[in-house]
Amino acid sequence: MSTEKQYVLAVPNFSDGRRKEVIEAVVEPLRNVEGVKLVSYEPEHDFNRTVVTVIGEPGPLKEALLNMAAKSYELISMEEQQGSHPRIGAQDTIPLFPFRNISIEECAKLAEEIGSEVYKRFEVPVYFSGENARCEERKSLAFIRKGQYEGLKEVAHTDERKPDIGPAALHATAGATIVSADHEGLTAYNVFLATEDVSIAKKIAKGVRGPSGGFSTIRAVGIKFPERTGVVVSMNMFDCTATPLYRAFSFVKQEAQRYGVTVTGSELVGPVKLEHLLNSLEYHLGLEGFRKEQILETHLME
Repeated sequence: MSTEKQYVLAVPNFSDGRRKEVIEAVVEPLRNVEGVKLVSYEPEHDFNRTVVTVIGEPGPLKEALLNMAAKSYELISMEEQQGSHPRIGAQDTIPLFPFRNISIEECAKLAEEIGSEVYKRFEVPVYFSGENARCEERKSLAFIRKGQYEGLKEVAHTDERKPDIGPAALHATAGATIVSADHEGLTAYNVFLATEDVSIAKKIAKGVRGPSGGFSTIRAVGIKFPERTGVVVSMNMFDCTATPLYRAFSFVKQEAQRYGVTVTGSELVGPVKLEHLLNSLEYHLGLEGFRKEQILETHLME
């Protein structure tokens, strides 16, 4: 039996990206916990959400995530929260991914435990997605979030939309939480366009995202970030091995040319796996037989 430590990657998001004191309070339970490493947290003002990246051993990580969720439920009211990103709850998602020496089956078991504890401790209903989905439709976050908090509140009593754990209703202020395990972690990626016409970004986003005929592993929206010039095609990429970053970037750039618009740059929101950068490097340099071990710094990672 292997004695190597197991590590899980979690990329939870909670529904506040504007109030600094709330963001810091929600993230605090992930700090200075033995067996848990807070990698980053990325508040997004326009979306009004914060995406967190954390790595940890299963046991300590489970408790840290539950403590984080407790703060979200305490400090965020979905009756007051507004933002441009789809959401159904204060602690909107808790997704888990295998990181090292752990299987997807073990991550799915951990997700089940977290989901059960969320309802047991806080009486917040839970929807399971990804590998934990109770039906094919619920593997998609978009299906669960359809109508967002406001719309879901009206139909949560129906068989099709009721939570997997808890009553057929949402929590009065905390909404519901989506818990999942999946093979690949989400990569948040933005491509910036030199235009103020947000309709162009929306048209390109529609062409990128899977449900409207684009890449099956990408969900995208076209939006305006008030703090900067231009508009953005903002993408959640769920498998950067099957659909590399360079492919998404090239597609957006090609589509933008149809409207006489240039791409001014792009942005990774939060951490990214080394291999997801290397496949873009290989493509753009036309490297043959390239191995990760050729990068000196990888020898320091073990």
